[in-house]
Amino acid sequence: MAKEFNTIDDFDVEDKTVLVRIDINSPVDPGSGIILDDTRLKLHAQTVKELSNKGAKVVLLAHQSRPGKKDFTSLSQHADALSEILNLRVKYIDSLFSNSAKEAIKALKPHEILLLENARFFSEETLSRTPLEQSKTHLVTQLTPLIDYYVNDAFAAAHRSQASLVGFTVNTPSAAGRVMEKELTVIQDALDNVEHPCVFLLGGMKPDDSIDVMENVLSNGTADSILTTGIVGNIVLWASGADIGEVNREFIASRGYEDMVAKSKELIDRFGDKVKYPIDVACDINGERVDYDYTEIPNESIFDIGVKTINYYAKEIRDAKAIFANGPAGVFEDPKFAMGTEDLINAIANSNGFSLIGGGHIAAATAGLGLEDHMSHLSSGGGACISMLAGKKLAAVEALKNSKD
Repeated sequence: MAKEFNTIDDFDVEDKTVLVRIDINSPVDPGSGIILDDTRLKLHAQTVKELSNKGAKVVLLAHQSRPGKKDFTSLSQHADALSEILNLRVKYIDSLFSNSAKEAIKALKPHEILLLENARFFSEETLSRTPLEQSKTHLVTQLTPLIDYYVNDAFAAAHRSQASLVGFTVNTPSAAGRVMEKELTVIQDALDNVEHPCVFLLGGMKPDDSIDVMENVLSNGTADSILTTGIVGNIVLWASGADIGEVNREFIASRGYEDMVAKSKELIDRFGDKVKYPIDVACDINGERVDYDYTEIPNESIFDIGVKTINYYAKEIRDAKAIFANGPAGVFEDPKFAMGTEDLINAIANSNGFSLIGGGHIAAATAGLGLEDHMSHLSSGGGACISMLAGKKLAAVEALKNSKD
């Protein structure tokens, strides 16, 4: 797959201005603006430092959160954090394509690094359009004359077709950065050369994505079994004919996921016991965790899978030669309901099989347990990773491929 698009190795960047799209969207304290987790900044440091070391004039483009959120902030703190991580000064300018931003880009010397303002401060950035349409936006038309190369390292946002992610590839020689290159290579290689038995552990709060993955990997023979948890597990449990309680049915419907029940039933009918669902669940009863068999679920909110399910799934994981995991098993932020998520992560970490952990909450939980080094690959992008697992094309990657052509 790596040969389908350019990488940094394909360009001589010395004394060239290189615009690098990174994804340093990080948890930020809304009061102080302080970055609470610098994982993504450290991740992209390799690409940024390599370009700087090769004599490039590096211009960084990134986003933080989205309009309306409390952590929708400027990137000044990110510049300071990157400077510390790289042990290099990262300049920052509080605009994207104003005259002052353009002059700052033109003034860069080889090895220097400049971080532009939050790309989502620019309203057109949130629109999803084709690369050709995005190439005509103000952001792209204003910056393109100032740059020699465009490098996209933002794998975590690669499923989005936004201006900063696809627009520059139309008229500027473009390449994948090291994070993008590694993610695409590792995930695609794992899917192309999967060992069996292969287990997919699918949970979290985005069942439409997970059910798309389920259908794809069962249909093409990648998965031997699907272990469902979280709201995904509740939907599949409902589809199996179990009474999950009115409060849980209403919650699923309120999220707009009721149609996923019928789709899950179709998958159960087609693939039988390859689709596995919780045999017990955990609820909050007067502030305490109480487990219930799936045949006796009360009309109480489900917050985690039960102990019997944990043991059942853990055995499936231990016996597997390949494990793909996406989404937590329950409300792991609450210590009472962290058991499912944490025990299954531990089971994966102690397995002998290849393990790929999707981004997002399950990656955060894995890192929180200090088990990231026990996994074969910990992805930086939840949405992009699950899109690949579902067999979908990533807009930013397709743009890079078309740029090479």
